[in-house]
Amino acid sequence: MPGLSIIIASADGTRFYAALEAAAAAAALGRPARIFLQGEAAVLLRTPVPFDGDAARRVAGQPDLVSLIAEAMAMDVRLIVCQSGMALAGMTASELVPQVRAGGLVSFLSELGSDDRLVVY
Repeated sequence: MPGLSIIIASADGTRFYAALEAAAAAAALGRPARIFLQGEAAVLLRTPVPFDGDAARRVAGQPDLVSLIAEAMAMDVRLIVCQSGMALAGMTASELVPQVRAGGLVSFLSELGSDDRLVVY
């Protein structure tokens, strides 16, 4: 079954939230899903995870970003953070959300299946 691969190209929490929703929906349909946070987007998975939209989401009965990350990962959505982006942000692997792995764009793209869908947010 074709998978869904998503690249987050900016440090925009709203786009990351939408990408997590899409990846979780794909996983719920039995499709493999993974998200690569490129460049400055690496900070979106630095603990504690910052997101200005959390209060409004909670009021609306939706999960906050940390909860959505946990739900997506529980559904086997793979989260990969750009090593160069981590260096750019002065981050170390110990600052990442648990179970997130560091990697590069070349390795991310090399794992893209011929039938997979690639989306950039």
